[in-house]
Amino acid sequence: MSERPLSESGFPVKPVYGPDDVSPGLADRLGAPGEFPYTRGVYPTMYTSRPWTMRQYAGFGTATESNARYHQLLRAGTMGLSVAFDLPTQMGYDSDDPIAHGEVGKVGVAIDSIDDMRRLFDGIPLDQVSTSMTINAPGSVLLLLYQLVAEDAGVPGTALKGTIQNDILKEYIARGTYIFPPKPSLRLVADTFAYCRKEVPKWNTISISGYHMAEAGATPVQEIAFTLANGAEYVRAAIEAGLAVDDFAPRLSFFFVARTTLLEEVAKFRAARRIWAHLMRDEFGATDPKSWMLRFHTQTAGVQLTAQQPEVNLVRVAVQGLGAVLGGTQSLHTNSFDEAIALPTEKAARLALRTQQVLAYEAGLTGTVDPFAGSYVVEAMTDEIEAGVRDLLARVAEHGSAVDAIEAGFQKREIETSAYRIAQEIDSGERVVVGLNRFAVDEEEPYEPLRVDPAIEAAQAERLARLRSERDAAAVDRALDELRSAARGTGNVLYPMKEALRARATVGEVCGALREIWGTYRPSDRF
Repeated sequence: MSERPLSESGFPVKPVYGPDDVSPGLADRLGAPGEFPYTRGVYPTMYTSRPWTMRQYAGFGTATESNARYHQLLRAGTMGLSVAFDLPTQMGYDSDDPIAHGEVGKVGVAIDSIDDMRRLFDGIPLDQVSTSMTINAPGSVLLLLYQLVAEDAGVPGTALKGTIQNDILKEYIARGTYIFPPKPSLRLVADTFAYCRKEVPKWNTISISGYHMAEAGATPVQEIAFTLANGAEYVRAAIEAGLAVDDFAPRLSFFFVARTTLLEEVAKFRAARRIWAHLMRDEFGATDPKSWMLRFHTQTAGVQLTAQQPEVNLVRVAVQGLGAVLGGTQSLHTNSFDEAIALPTEKAARLALRTQQVLAYEAGLTGTVDPFAGSYVVEAMTDEIEAGVRDLLARVAEHGSAVDAIEAGFQKREIETSAYRIAQEIDSGERVVVGLNRFAVDEEEPYEPLRVDPAIEAAQAERLARLRSERDAAAVDRALDELRSAARGTGNVLYPMKEALRARATVGEVCGALREIWGTYRPSDRF
């Protein structure tokens, strides 16, 4: 078996590490757990006082079907919900829009209005459950729907806990579910920061994501560098909008991948915390220690799962989850073993959650803080990743800003180059993927995936038609006009947006009103 001489990020991996491999000043770069620069974790006790939040990303078909899955996951012991939305919802279109045809309910749940949101969270105690929503361009819209449903149930915004992804910059780089151009998109993000500080103070207003860049082929160094560059851009946008850094920075959060290369992933998380702490304190002048902390959610690497011998994915996910925990994640989603084939079945989702529970309650990981502190190999890798990230951050800065680099296609080109290299290594067999290019079997066992009923699209359209016939159309029109007026001006658009949604305007109508004023993003043909 040939040995891989390079890490995922391209650094040489030595067979033996010792004190000479760790650069001087280690104690200053480490600090104690819960102390600047947070290399060893953002909290002094980490998992010794309580384990990480165990989330399971779920959502498919109709709100009623997804609600049943959420209740099942809560009964199985999950600590927080993580909502997947279908592509029309992510793009700000209603289910009966012609552009939504064939995609309704496919990769997540279809949410068109407050009525759907009520069904999605029926019977779930929103004052007790933390909810993460993977939604970006229309993130503020879904947050307001969630708040309205909670208020209907007597739960004030001050009691709500959760996260909206709300990270539009990575959409331009790696994912593509953007709506508006960068400038108004950043304004919407800043308006959400300001709104939540006053109305939903416990909510994490953004989850700055490297996960999707990693899924597109980014190396660990690229994942961290481009994510932190985007994070800095959001901070600048909020400051330029008149917000004080310590008023919003404590509610920033991040979202990273966990690959199977366990040691490098642990080092990656440590380096990310350290760089962000210095960035917030030294460049942006934050004085609140909570503003220096890089708190993050992790999802295991979907791109590393295989449709071949899918049960092997259970092992991959366990190793990936272990890396996230040893790296100090605040919450974790473990992928289901069948996700390379279709939406997870109920059994597969339960097994994914059980993987986290084994790590938390059987593996002995919660008895001590930062088990890898002082490890020669991990500390050396942390330093190497930090140096690589700082170099890439400088290259982004040469373009002027993260947005300028995005418009020049810099991050996209860098990631595509890495993705091509990885594909070549897999094709040549240099990078081993068990069950795919080595240790394959002649015949796969039959597997019955979960399938979404195509009739869902027609049912959603019927519900929308009924909603439009029942609601006060004049009130909706007035509310949407108020939203357009706010979008033309400088006021916070979330307040009129909330009133429009309360009047039962749909997600598509709200996003359509903003499209009329702000336009839609068209990527440059330069890349």
